[in-house]
Amino acid sequence: MRVTFPFCKISVSASKQNIPQLYRFCFLMLGDARKAQDVFHATLREAAARAAQGELPDERFWLFRDARWRCLEASETDLQAEPVGLDEHDIGPEAPSQIEQLDPTQLAIWISCAPDPQRTALALFYLDEFDYREILNLTELKLGELSRLLELGRRQFQAWLYAMLPQKPNLNV
Repeated sequence: MRVTFPFCKISVSASKQNIPQLYRFCFLMLGDARKAQDVFHATLREAAARAAQGELPDERFWLFRDARWRCLEASETDLQAEPVGLDEHDIGPEAPSQIEQLDPTQLAIWISCAPDPQRTALALFYLDEFDYREILNLTELKLGELSRLLELGRRQFQAWLYAMLPQKPNLNV
């Protein structure tokens, strides 16, 4: 599938430059639908302008990289949470069912509160669209650092899930 922007000859392969995933990425990075739409549209306008001038980057993920910087810039004006030590829990087998119970906005708000580059790594990870090599490329992290940030974020997320969605006792024991 290919997406073509009107008024210019820009065509983006939907397999890796997935336009709906670009919006979801913006939403996870910002935790606010209105701000995500603003960044998403600004990124697409920039792509259209570059295409009209024949200046599209040859890099495969440039839309996501551009959107990332726009998201970080947009979030600089927001109230910033004070750094606190978050609880951590091992990732439990119930995590997938807990995540299914969440409203997407809850996940986006949680991810958007993480410091960057952890926020970017988590947003790309939870999109489930990118492999680790691609996440490394987009975040410009080293493998060990990415692994540490994702592990820490997932352990903190599990603690948050336990706080938000306490497990019902298993009465079949």
